[in-house]
Amino acid sequence: MIRFERRRNLDVPRLGALFAAAWGSPKPGYERVLAHSFTWVTASSGDDLVGFVNVAWDGDVHFFLLDTTVHPDWRRRGIGRRLVQEAIEACRGHGEWLHVDSDEELMAGFYQRCGFEATPAGLVDLTK
Repeated sequence: MIRFERRRNLDVPRLGALFAAAWGSPKPGYERVLAHSFTWVTASSGDDLVGFVNVAWDGDVHFFLLDTTVHPDWRRRGIGRRLVQEAIEACRGHGEWLHVDSDEELMAGFYQRCGFEATPAGLVDLTK
């Protein structure tokens, strides 16, 4: 059974292990990201962290969904969708917009099934 929780106490090394399994990198220094979070949602099976999503906030009306992650061994079971649904519910009543930055394939599939609408967005690549 999967347990979903919105929480403030997060074991960052366990989160790093989840990121490494899912994305190939533990995302060092993620504590800095969490310091700017409105909330996050975790999915656990027993003591294993199997899913995570982070929600950042501008302090006004905009929320930003970040780092939706499900361990590869636990994908295709509805965990990602439930993480996003929990994040949406956590934001309701606190702002007006929840944004997600995604490639077209994920937007046309996963995120639209979660209730997001594809919209054009202005973007500056700050690495150039």
